[in-house]
Amino acid sequence: QVQVQESGGGLVQAGGSLRLSCTISGLNFGDRAMGWWRQAPGPGNERERISCISWSGGMISSIDSVKGRFITSRDNSKNTIYLQMNDLKPEDTAMYFCAADPISALYCSDSGEFHWGQGTLVTVSS
Repeated sequence: QVQVQESGGGLVQAGGSLRLSCTISGLNFGDRAMGWWRQAPGPGNERERISCISWSGGMISSIDSVKGRFITSRDNSKNTIYLQMNDLKPEDTAMYFCAADPISALYCSDSGEFHWGQGTLVTVSS
């Protein structure tokens, strides 16, 4: 049984920083690419993947809106990935999730069955 646990969210002022953690058990953590996702509040907002890190951490990709501000990393010995968020903006307000890619170790295929946790809420005030 796959279990996903995100933590580290909270309320922060614009320009501040937070570090999110995500621990996943029940699968071969070191064999999977991992992604951070977020879903902004309000109807019609879909969950979007904001970063992806390969199994070794050697390849990392991020969406343009967080490049230069968010840093994704992982520690396979702890089955944990991290999202260091700097220079936070009000538009970063969202529920943040992590997930193991269902099929790939190198990239985020976004295909197959995902296992989701409860997420961790990040609120950035202006």
